[in-house]
Amino acid sequence: MSEHVLVERDAGLLTLRLNRPDKMNALTRAMYSQMAEVLDAADQDPCVRAVLITGGAECFTSGNDVADFLQAPPTGMDSPVFQFMRALFDFSKPVVAAVAGPAVGIGTTLLLHCDLVYVSRDAKLRTPFVNLGLCPEFGSSLLLPRLLGQARASEVLLLGESFTGGQAAEWGIASAALEDGPSALAKAREMALRFLDLAPSALAVSKRLMRAPGREELRKVIEEEGELFGQRLRSPEAIEALSAFMQRRKPDFSKFA
Repeated sequence: MSEHVLVERDAGLLTLRLNRPDKMNALTRAMYSQMAEVLDAADQDPCVRAVLITGGAECFTSGNDVADFLQAPPTGMDSPVFQFMRALFDFSKPVVAAVAGPAVGIGTTLLLHCDLVYVSRDAKLRTPFVNLGLCPEFGSSLLLPRLLGQARASEVLLLGESFTGGQAAEWGIASAALEDGPSALAKAREMALRFLDLAPSALAVSKRLMRAPGREELRKVIEEEGELFGQRLRSPEAIEALSAFMQRRKPDFSKFA
């Protein structure tokens, strides 16, 4: 188990708290594995009625830990990152997210699979996949154009333009934007606790019905994105971009056609 993911229980609410502040909660393989295991266990545990995912009141996550990612890049859908995606995608109970500060890469795309999302107004969300020589993941190439429209989604996914928590709420990615990180976390917890008083089977059936349209199409998109993401990680463009990131310099794509 990773000490970088804290698992807290309060009656029927299970909280997954990213806890790597010195690295802005950058996600490692061990963290993905632990989150997948906890979600799978929680889905089968009748004592768990809802899950809250947070990084705390100051930072959600800066995305993948690049050094860890390069050391052992995902090679298939059984890799830790894809195990986590599958666990969250298939989770049958309500999932609430509290977001403050940076939410980069999967820190943004995982929100598309939560039921309620509360963000601080000044949160910074970003999906810099192309900037790193990669491609969208976790169904974002399907879901973001549907939510934002093609033009705005192109700014977000192709240019890697960042957007605020206030914009996330305006665009339908978040349920609401709160004044600051502590307020977002408090609101997310308040709303998550409300699920504990509701009929669990009715919640599960209702969530399934709401997500049923297009679900298999989305699953296939996630799998296709995952395969292409793995290919992109081995591409010269990604190697240049990720090396530049580690060396704190601007990538040079001039030699690529």
